[in-house]
Amino acid sequence: MLGHEYTTKEVFRKNFFNDWRKEMAVEEREVIKSLDKCDFTEIHRYFVDKAAARKVLSREEKQKLKEEAEKLQREFGYCILDGHQEKIGNFKIEPPGLFRGRGDHPKMGMLKRRIMPEDVVINCSRDSKIPEPPAGHQWKEVRSDNTVTWLAAWTESVQNSIKYIMLNPCSKLKGETAWQKFETARRLRGFVDEIRSQYRADWKSREMKTRQRAVALYFIDKLALRAGNEKEDGEAADTVGCCSLRVEHVQLHPEADGCQHVVEFDFLGKDCIRYYNRVPVEKPVYKNLQLFMESKGPRDNLFDRLTVRWDGPAKPRNYRDHFPPQTTSLNKHLQELMDGLTAKVFRTYNASITLQEQLRALTRAEDSIAAKILSY
Repeated sequence: MLGHEYTTKEVFRKNFFNDWRKEMAVEEREVIKSLDKCDFTEIHRYFVDKAAARKVLSREEKQKLKEEAEKLQREFGYCILDGHQEKIGNFKIEPPGLFRGRGDHPKMGMLKRRIMPEDVVINCSRDSKIPEPPAGHQWKEVRSDNTVTWLAAWTESVQNSIKYIMLNPCSKLKGETAWQKFETARRLRGFVDEIRSQYRADWKSREMKTRQRAVALYFIDKLALRAGNEKEDGEAADTVGCCSLRVEHVQLHPEADGCQHVVEFDFLGKDCIRYYNRVPVEKPVYKNLQLFMESKGPRDNLFDRLTVRWDGPAKPRNYRDHFPPQTTSLNKHLQELMDGLTAKVFRTYNASITLQEQLRALTRAEDSIAAKILSY
């Protein structure tokens, strides 16, 4: 990692040094006070040498390592689901290291602590053989919850998010979920023209909430923006989706790049990946955006009528039931248009349509199977 660009970023270096100092002894803290004066070249050389040594292993040594990996796979890589053996996705917990994240994540460089058996929840049938924890340890909990598909779970230390061990993507359960997702997108094809006509008509609605919902749906449909949702309490990254865009994330240009009514987007999306795009939009959309941005500051929500905020001293437990976040409000409207329809289905539908159109353009009926696979 020493030669990676991450290590040159100030946020990465600051977070790493803060977490490292927490692990130091008192005497070490007295000596090590600046990261700039630390030299990690010997540690880096050690790992480079280890990687080089693996590359020059003999055929017999490589075969032995392969057999050991296959033994682990046979022992821990499968489970029994509804009487059938199913492959597990990844049964190994990530070792401790430094968090990178995606994009310019504000927590990059923080220490990912080692996960111990006492951190892990096991989920299996009551009549099954419970996996044995390592000697001298015990599981945090063993439960039998047949309403979920994960087999083990733990909370990682950087973002306090729950990580899971799940079934392999080729498993029956995963396959059925994927099949249902694409079947819902397939059904959307019979409704999409009517839905698009409806949200275009709603651009002229007398109700501001209806106008905002219609413009947000236009962006989700045409630009494949993620709908977005309110973040969990304590989440540091300032990430947004379509429904949670703020005024500062959008700039309007009457004319740009030879086009009229251009909207410029610039925000951090999922996984802190920057989304930047300048796109011409239909005139009613542009006019509505001007209206939505009137008398608002940079930090105000663009679609404020879709946004519900709690201003009381503390959120009640049933807050989400009575005050749904932006995407819940939007998805409730979509459910009224088509059973099972959510904002996410538009992304699946448009991606599938794009793939289908490209396959038609790039393949011919008389092509060989190999040529068709290459086109795919």
